[in-house]
Amino acid sequence: MQSKVLVGEPDLDKDVMPGLDTPRIQGQVGHGFEGVRDTFAENWAYRRELGGACCAYCRGEMVVDLWGGTRNRQTGEPWEQDTMVVLHSATKGLAAMTLAIAHSRGWLDYEERVCTYWPEFAQNGKARITVRQLLAHQAGLFAFGEPVDRNTVADLDRLAAVLARQKPAWEPGTRQAYHALTLGFYEGELLRRVDPQHRSLGQFFHDEIALRLGLDVYIGLPETIPNSRLAVLAPPTFIEMLRGFGPRFMIEAINPRSNIYRALNTNPGTGIYHDAESIYTRNLEVPSGNGIGTARAIARAYSVFATDGRELGLRKETLDLLAAPAIPPTRGFYDECFKADGVQFSLGFMKPSSVWPFGSDRSFGSPGSGGSLGFADPTLGIGYAYVTSQMGTNLRGDPRDIALRNAIYGAVPPRETVGLISRTGTAS
Repeated sequence: MQSKVLVGEPDLDKDVMPGLDTPRIQGQVGHGFEGVRDTFAENWAYRRELGGACCAYCRGEMVVDLWGGTRNRQTGEPWEQDTMVVLHSATKGLAAMTLAIAHSRGWLDYEERVCTYWPEFAQNGKARITVRQLLAHQAGLFAFGEPVDRNTVADLDRLAAVLARQKPAWEPGTRQAYHALTLGFYEGELLRRVDPQHRSLGQFFHDEIALRLGLDVYIGLPETIPNSRLAVLAPPTFIEMLRGFGPRFMIEAINPRSNIYRALNTNPGTGIYHDAESIYTRNLEVPSGNGIGTARAIARAYSVFATDGRELGLRKETLDLLAAPAIPPTRGFYDECFKADGVQFSLGFMKPSSVWPFGSDRSFGSPGSGGSLGFADPTLGIGYAYVTSQMGTNLRGDPRDIALRNAIYGAVPPRETVGLISRTGTAS
């Protein structure tokens, strides 16, 4: 077996590609993955990066761990090794992990009706909705039909009553509509019902995943995390959004009656987890949107799901279901919120498709608004994450992330020759 080689130093402090407008890039890459470091640097020169991080595991070992740039455009403060940032919808993958653990423990059957675990859910035409349909955005519950604010979200019993009262927009199982924020709230109450300790989804994630794996990621940021560890998102300009999203989507996004506006911008809307003083709202769980963490933590979690899952007690049956193809609703994968065809979801995760390819066909993960992405690729044993402070405007994969993924997949070596980096940053 080839010896394991560490490339770079823990505090690499130099321009990776001299002559380009590149900030200080820090971190490490494994032998054969040097090109990923170059690509990461090129994101500043060619793809308008501000600050960010990328991490990848291959067959259980870290092979890429890079960070750099600016975490706060206004102050110029640098992105550090422990900088965390909000993940937006990349949080959905973390939330889905909790239900996968519940499935492996025998608490939950994906094919069972939701009301089996949560009887009140059966109200208003929801009695036949299965867990699988709910997690695949096929329940027709993409928006609330009544006011939901921060106080409602913070009171889980009150929120559960609101969730149970909702009426599907159409016959469940017939159409797909992106449940931008509601999905996580439904997942959270479902998990509370099946967990013997009746924990919130954020608390369950912290106890059963983050603490077990030593991860810097939260769904519900505690007061103990100082602002100095948090990246501040830099939004795109209106012109950048118009160019990136396109006129049709922009018209939908600003129309208060459109499905995507109702799913994303109101009742409660993504603004609920931002705060002018503390950057992100503390002690509030929005399991579809306010995961806050490092790329390193997200990649590590997906690495467990990409291998044998043993560290989290995941059964092979569960992992096989996550890796299986998505099952479409009766009218196909056309999404009634995005007004586009082809995006596929299964068991709380997004699956690769022709319009949103990533990893292998058995991969599963979740992208987030602005460019973040985390996923597991069981075929190659890859756990990957990219996060950024500069919001992008591409609905089918951010160019910065795509470049990094291409570099990583181009470097994945045969099983017996992978170069490794330990969790402590020394050669293993």
